[in-house]
Amino acid sequence: MTRVAFLGTGTMGAPMVRNLLGSGFEVRVWNRTPAKAAPLREDGAVLAETPASAAEGADILVTMLLDGDSTMRAAGEALESLPPDAVWLQMGTIGLSGMSEVVSACDGVPLVDAPVLGTRAPAERGTLTILAAAAPEVRSRAEEVFDSVGERTIWVSEDATTAAGTKLKLAANNWVLELTNAVGESLALAQHLGLDPNLFLEAIRGTATDSPYAHLKGSAILRDDLAPSFTVSAAGKDAALVEEAAGDSLRLDLARAAKERFRRAEQAGYAEADMAAAYFASFPERHDG
Repeated sequence: MTRVAFLGTGTMGAPMVRNLLGSGFEVRVWNRTPAKAAPLREDGAVLAETPASAAEGADILVTMLLDGDSTMRAAGEALESLPPDAVWLQMGTIGLSGMSEVVSACDGVPLVDAPVLGTRAPAERGTLTILAAAAPEVRSRAEEVFDSVGERTIWVSEDATTAAGTKLKLAANNWVLELTNAVGESLALAQHLGLDPNLFLEAIRGTATDSPYAHLKGSAILRDDLAPSFTVSAAGKDAALVEEAAGDSLRLDLARAAKERFRRAEQAGYAEADMAAAYFASFPERHDG
């Protein structure tokens, strides 16, 4: 039985662990806040007190943590006890600087750069899309995990050190973050003009400009159902990673605007709400900035 050490059991990590357990993996989990990992014991996971103890005897290490700093802290401990023939799947969204640190730290451990596309619901269903980069000889081992947590894997490169998976993830996330804000702004404008904002979603339905995602996030806004699939604070973090990746040589005006809207929504008290709550950044009375 393949043993997986899984670090990070938050909104995305916990359902991924459940899918691995359902596929017959032995999974040891660690989370910085143990209470978030505790319910996984009922699903069959073994709870580890430290990243190092989670990694003991593991065939595969998965990191699914919020950012580069948390990934490096946990992985740094795990690597000390990880067996020499194990593979490291770095599946969180940690940006280019984070991946650079991961590449430096792996020190001979076969690395797979494999961030995922999808939020809580796809993670629960096991229908994530994995954007992966790795040497051909380690792909079959990685795909054991990918086939349990996702429905599609796109192999972007044969070299994980290029961070090609992470680069594609940033481009895709830029689209999602901007689309989320575009839907919110259009609903807010319709409301500001005295219209029922539902009419906006009806107007685009079935047209060339329609998008299932617009209806998903738009309906959540209009129902005031902001249970987080992906939080405002996490979206703001990803917007900052996009801006970092662009650097000074590429102007991404929409990305910068999205980052600012997430900042204002967080300032207004929506940090842990779904990122669709950026809608409220359209209303000056909701925030101080």
